[in-house]
Amino acid sequence: MLAQLPRTQEIPLAEWTHSMQRSVLRQMIAVVSRPGILSFAGGLPDPALFPTADYAAALAHVLATDPKALQYGMPFAPLKQHIVQLMAQRGVVCTEEQVFLTTGAQQGLDVLARLLLDPGGEVMFEEVVYTGAQQVVAPFLPRILPVSTDLAEGMNVDEVEDYMVGGARPSFIYTIPDAHNPLGVSLSQERRERLVELAVAYNVPIIEDDPYGLLQYGDWRLGDWETERFQSPSLPNRRLAISQSLPLRALNDSHVFYLGSFSKIMAPALRLGWIVAPEGLVSKIAVVKEAEDLESSALTQRAVAAYLDGGHLPAHLAILRREYGRRRDAMLAALYRYFPAEARWTEPQGGMFIWVELPAEMDAAALLDTAVTQEKIAFIPGHAFSIPGHHVHNCLRLNFSNCTEAMIEDGIKRLARIINYEL
Repeated sequence: MLAQLPRTQEIPLAEWTHSMQRSVLRQMIAVVSRPGILSFAGGLPDPALFPTADYAAALAHVLATDPKALQYGMPFAPLKQHIVQLMAQRGVVCTEEQVFLTTGAQQGLDVLARLLLDPGGEVMFEEVVYTGAQQVVAPFLPRILPVSTDLAEGMNVDEVEDYMVGGARPSFIYTIPDAHNPLGVSLSQERRERLVELAVAYNVPIIEDDPYGLLQYGDWRLGDWETERFQSPSLPNRRLAISQSLPLRALNDSHVFYLGSFSKIMAPALRLGWIVAPEGLVSKIAVVKEAEDLESSALTQRAVAAYLDGGHLPAHLAILRREYGRRRDAMLAALYRYFPAEARWTEPQGGMFIWVELPAEMDAAALLDTAVTQEKIAFIPGHAFSIPGHHVHNCLRLNFSNCTEAMIEDGIKRLARIINYEL
């Protein structure tokens, strides 16, 4: 007979789980999504703009005509061909063989981390970074090399070079060059070129996360009265035309891994994304992915391909750009109208987020408690995106894509009331 074991004995877990916590962002989403809260917190597209009818028709067509849609299968070649065409719209020339389908861009990021990063290795992140990037590297217990971000031109590439000259060779550099989440800033063309040059010179790969590249709205400009009322020397505006800012992958195909997704341009629940990788590594990526989920949904792949076959996406993207562009404009106008002059914020050319910097003495986490309780307004405090050791206490992220223009006007006015009272 087995010896009687103590009932309190715990099952041993992997070392990295001892410090594991659910992301601050996800914890906050649960709080700020309560009924009655006007939320600028989530990174959500507007469900009213999902292409429901056209996608339903495409799905029904696939189920009626394609018996392989519910079977195990190889990645769907017609969908990869469509992605090659989408990449061409972003200025990226690639082949079908370089496109690898994933269950969302988040899985793509996880697959690449497993491909490139050894336990205890080094990765390079911006000090304020998308939380999902931190989560995928956590099991490797890596050393993070922090790089600051200029809110006018993006990642500080001089600091990247300093690391390289000093001997650092991170397993990869992670960046969102267009409409950064959470900062909203886009990397300037000059910095894009320098970053790629450094990656090649020092043989360090870049993971380019591009969920918002097809959601670009152009510059937003102040009206005359607003220009006189407010000047923003600490956040000079980028005035680069959209066509000037090519993806990093368009500049290099040997050291840049590109992540794309249908989540923001169609619907998140599709859980369908892609990697554009150096062709010689696709077979290795396939092995890593097989260990995770064998394959992405054959049904979803075929349904999205059928939707794209119907030619619906260009008109749908035009609607998204128009509607989200108006909402960005509405939020920026409201910030200028109601927020105190001591505050600063980014003016994103695309994406879904505006980053706000409040006076240094303010605590955004405490402000959130007051805003939710007194004004029923929610946002995400900046510290939710900080890497360890780089706490951002006086900043907040605002999402503009999931509220109407009227809701944005009302919500920013109510939030400003709380901020002005605390100053």
